[in-house]
Amino acid sequence: MSDNLQRYTIAILSHLALVAAWHFFIVLGKVPTFVMPSPYATLHALLVPNYRWIENITVTAIEIFGGYFLAVVIGIGIALLFSWFRIVEMTMMPLLVTLNMIPKVALGPLIIVWFSYGIGPNIAMAFAICFFPIVLTTARGLREVEPDLLDLVRTLKGSRWQVFIKIQLPGALPYIFSGMKVAAILAVAGAIVGEFLGSDRGLGYLMLQVQVTLDTAAMFMAVILITLLGMILYGIVLALERLLVVRDARI
Repeated sequence: MSDNLQRYTIAILSHLALVAAWHFFIVLGKVPTFVMPSPYATLHALLVPNYRWIENITVTAIEIFGGYFLAVVIGIGIALLFSWFRIVEMTMMPLLVTLNMIPKVALGPLIIVWFSYGIGPNIAMAFAICFFPIVLTTARGLREVEPDLLDLVRTLKGSRWQVFIKIQLPGALPYIFSGMKVAAILAVAGAIVGEFLGSDRGLGYLMLQVQVTLDTAAMFMAVILITLLGMILYGIVLALERLLVVRDARI
């Protein structure tokens, strides 16, 4: 417990030191506000009602968490099919690798043409970017199960679902969470890329709007809020990993 407290204390102090360095850089360097705002000016941007912060935060959060949730569910499901049917993996994995090589920014205009503007296309963009790491790591984790253990369960006439729940899933959890942590970072990038390419709401859209007026403080505030959303998602994944993987280790 003391180690965790020390870790969190150091993390908080390092962030406070970053804010202090930011403040003194602005004050001592006499940096113009339109180039880099002070921490106070950045916070003050939250008071501008025209920016509709709550609405834009909500939209971006829905896009990030929605795309990520779909990627986790569908990614684990496809990886499970790979472990059950070798022919499916041999057929689909090369296709997934090829599709993953397509620059997702290049897909943005096509997604807009197919689905128009809105939250849905941005969820699809977040999904497209963070889907592959989950499939890849989960498939590897499901393959890492000891063959003798699988043979034992099958000898006892265990179903495929029972093999997955009792044997494969517990052993694959570290791999699954590794992919989920990488995907959490990519989901944030995917949602913001989608808003940059075509959207009428969200923090990414707001950044493009305030760029015209050179409201750098609002741009900084949007970046900070996007970062906080990513940290929340990443923290949830870490908490689940600590809960589930540790519990599995005790069993």
